[in-house]
Amino acid sequence: MKLYKLDMSPPARATMMVAEALGVKVDTVDVNLMKGDHTTPEYLKKNPIHTVPLLEDGDLILHDSHAIVTYLVDKYGKSDALYPKDVKKRAQVDQKLYLDATILFPRLRAVTFLIFTEGLKKPSDKMLKDIEEAYSILNSFLSTSKYLAGDQLSLADISAVATVTSLVYVLPLDEAKYPKVTAWLKTMKDLPFVKSKNEPGVTQSGQWITSSLTSK
Repeated sequence: MKLYKLDMSPPARATMMVAEALGVKVDTVDVNLMKGDHTTPEYLKKNPIHTVPLLEDGDLILHDSHAIVTYLVDKYGKSDALYPKDVKKRAQVDQKLYLDATILFPRLRAVTFLIFTEGLKKPSDKMLKDIEEAYSILNSFLSTSKYLAGDQLSLADISAVATVTSLVYVLPLDEAKYPKVTAWLKTMKDLPFVKSKNEPGVTQSGQWITSSLTSK
């Protein structure tokens, strides 16, 4: 099984964390966006939307992190703890995975894409307001449970923490305003697979974001 990834990418880090949590051996291939590795004919044939991560498992090719992590648990998980088979519990996890896919990550990408393509130096007021709203949404969900989809760690938390740990470099998290997010983030950062597979890449991306933005 082969994973094409970029350590600075939250979706790629999410897939690496899940593989690590499951104890699944994955051969990794670094994709250098600066050099255009993601736009080569070979890569585009596998992934027409030229993004990372990309998973190859035999004849199966997946190029969305949320699809990848659910597949990994379904095929290789020794239990369904991270992605329950119970229909109602799974629906809750799916709902929060979609939160990352449709709210959290797009609000990070709105900033980082413009840094990468246009040399953005300062996020717009709307960008910052959108990130504030994302923090508020997270805080609301975490006000009723320890984790995003209930009181048990799930794929939703792993996907979200990959994004949020990068978001805070664009707009630092106000601990007094978002205490539930702050507590959840601390809990997540203490997990071994988060330390080993998220921390190095988020440090790189954080340095890049901070050095690129002249004003927050």
